[in-house]
Amino acid sequence: MIKEALNTVSDLWSLMVGLRVTKDYFRAPQVTVRYPWKAVSNIATYKGHLELVGGKTGKPKCISCGMCALACPSNCLTVVKRKPPKPTPEEEQALAEAKAKGEKPKDKTPKDPEKFIYDFTLCSLCGTCMENCPVGALDFTGSAYLAGYSREDFHFDLVQLLKNQAGLEGMDASAAPETGQSEA
Repeated sequence: MIKEALNTVSDLWSLMVGLRVTKDYFRAPQVTVRYPWKAVSNIATYKGHLELVGGKTGKPKCISCGMCALACPSNCLTVVKRKPPKPTPEEEQALAEAKAKGEKPKDKTPKDPEKFIYDFTLCSLCGTCMENCPVGALDFTGSAYLAGYSREDFHFDLVQLLKNQAGLEGMDASAAPETGQSEA
């Protein structure tokens, strides 16, 4: 009987502590924003889906190393490297001469990716890809108003999105006009 009374007192004490914590949170200002009845005021701190960082030319800072895709625990990133351009007959001859002399020819493959596929449906927004990028080519967007009708609406080619932001929808990023400014 004494044991049951002690258990009852312990249970009541636990209930009182829980009610005190609830009372403190009940009196605290509301943190949750009830959108659309109230506008979101802290949008600057919002971390949305990933985007490639680039210059005004629509060319990303990405060097296609693939470190982001290797580090991603969710496997939501795929980097597709560009293929080297077809050498002209003069360039082929110069390459053959350089090999004959024992020199290593300079690689003319563009460093920017052809495609950068991002599956937002798999992403956990952990930021590991950004931490492992050696050139800082990835960042979170501030876009809080992303909506879609199916999962496919959340599969992005980040290179194409960067070109769209720069206003170069139909243009190849390597053919974009240079502005003469550094993309730092």
